[in-house]
Amino acid sequence: MTARVFISGFVQGVGFRGFVEHHASKLGLTGWVKNLEDNRVEVLFQGSKEQIEKAISLCKKGPFLSEVKDVVVEWEDSTTETFKNFEIAY
Repeated sequence: MTARVFISGFVQGVGFRGFVEHHASKLGLTGWVKNLEDNRVEVLFQGSKEQIEKAISLCKKGPFLSEVKDVVVEWEDSTTETFKNFEIAY
């Protein structure tokens, strides 16, 4: 299962990507997280629906200094890309 997640609010410059990478890796998910030019953070999670939902729940909280305003989730049945691990994309 794949989910593309867009997080908006005060989410850049506060360690949000590292926070997502840490928790996604602990949950056994693969994919990536990156900053967008419009000050949002985009995440692509791959793994079980249950683990992805746990990661999305963590994204709604964010790290200590962040202030999450909105989380938009787009579920995808399949994607042509598969990832070996979870990483911060630049």
